Amino acid sequence: MNLLFLGDIIGRPGRDVVTAELPGLRRRLKIDLVIANGENSAGGFGLTRAIAEEFFATGIDVITTGNHWADQKEILTYIDAEDRILRPLNYPKGTPGKGANLYQTPGGSVLVINAMGRVFMDPLDDPFAAVDRELNACALGEDADAIVVDMHAEATSEKMAMGHFCDGRASLVVGSHQHVPTADAQILPGGTAFQVDAGACADYDSVIGMDKTEPVQRFLRKMASQRYFPATGPATLCGVFVQTAANGLASRIEPVRTGGRLKSSLPEL
Repeated sequence: MNLLFLGDIIGRPGRDVVTAELPGLRRRLKIDLVIANGENSAGGFGLTRAIAEEFFATGIDVITTGNHWADQKEILTYIDAEDRILRPLNYPKGTPGKGANLYQTPGGSVLVINAMGRVFMDPLDDPFAAVDRELNACALGEDADAIVVDMHAEATSEKMAMGHFCDGRASLVVGSHQHVPTADAQILPGGTAFQVDAGACADYDSVIGMDKTEPVQRFLRKMASQRYFPATGPATLCGVFVQTAANGLASRIEPVRTGGRLKSSLPEL
C-alpha cells in the first residue's frame, strides 16, 4: 500500500500548493490514502467546513488536526458528522469528534490515529495510553492493513518516544506541529516508518509559515503588535511517502517536497 502524509497546511498559500501539486502526486505515486494535517488551513488558525470540502475535492482523504483544531468554532457543529476529520485522540471524554477511525481504500483498510503531545502543550490526557488502546483494539495486519499515527507535539523527544512506543504495531508514526521538515526519515527496528516532523505546506520565507515581521518583532520586544497571519509567497508542499508490505509494516519511507522555495525531493516508483 502507498500512503502520503502532508504536513500542516498553512493558510491560502498552503492550500494553493496542495491544490496544484497533489493530484499529480496521487497519480505518479499511486497513492491509496492521503492524510493531511489541516489545523492551520483557515488563515493559519483552525479549519472550516468549506476548506475541508475543498481538501476532499483536491484528493485529501483524511484531515488530522492538533492544538488549533477548534479555533474556527463552526467545526464543533459538524466534526461529529464528518468522520474524515479527526481531532486529537487524548482530549477529554465528551469532546466533539473522534481521534481515530478506520478507512477503506482500494489497497486495504487504514487506521488513522491523531494524538497530541503534552510537553510544552496543553495538559491533555496521556497520549501514549490513548494510542495504546487504539492499537490493542485494531491490530496491524489483522484488523487493519495499515496504521498511521499523527503525533502532533512540540517536543522532538516526545515524538521520538511515540515512534518507538508504536514500533512494530504501526505502519507510520509521523510528527506535525513544528512546521519544519526533519531529516530523520527512517524505518525503526520493528518495521514502523518514522519522521519527527513532516514539515508544512507553506511559504518557507517565513517563521514557521507565518509572515516573519510580527514573530521577529515579538522576539525583539517581547510585545505583540498584531496577530500572526500566513506568509503569502510561493508555498512548498512537504510530506512523507510510505510504502507498506503485506504485513502492514513499512518497506520504504521518503520525504516529499515540491514547489516553492525548498529543493524538490520526490520519490520514484
